[in-house]
Amino acid sequence: MKRFSILMAVLGFLLPAMAMAHGPTRQKVTLTTEVAAEPAEVWAAIGNFQDMSWHPAVAATNGEGGNELDATRVLSLGAADGPTIAEVLYKFSDEKMSYSYRITDVAVEVLPVTNYSSHLTVKPRDGGGSIVEWRGAFYRGYPNNDPPPELSDEAAINAVTGVYQQGLDALVEKFGAPNS
Repeated sequence: MKRFSILMAVLGFLLPAMAMAHGPTRQKVTLTTEVAAEPAEVWAAIGNFQDMSWHPAVAATNGEGGNELDATRVLSLGAADGPTIAEVLYKFSDEKMSYSYRITDVAVEVLPVTNYSSHLTVKPRDGGGSIVEWRGAFYRGYPNNDPPPELSDEAAINAVTGVYQQGLDALVEKFGAPNS
């Protein structure tokens, strides 16, 4: 009985400490926008994995494999010789007007995330036009406890939200907002 009491005392001390000593949790961001153009027109502009020229932050896209699974692309940001993000395509459907990709290489100073995957899709909107949805899941850029502010969950969420919002705003600018 004495051993059991000692064991319970040790567990009572360790379990709360273990619960607080976990690493980061997976974060998720989903943004949508509505545009006046029909889905096929929007998909024609954003549905080619090898061409991200529709996003204002992307200066150049270089890649291989087209829209086939395991196709790759490298996005140059700001300028053709600016920072880069390397990505791989792991799901693509022209029929569903969607594709999914993950980042294979990015400096956390460029985008403060790790283990990032994303899904971009175009759907018809009731009353005409389209809904564009961009969602992602990722971990913050700092894998351990007590991250610096620039690599925290909040920094990761804000950075991804900013990227998505900038791209979606560009689509509204290009295609216009639908009439209510």
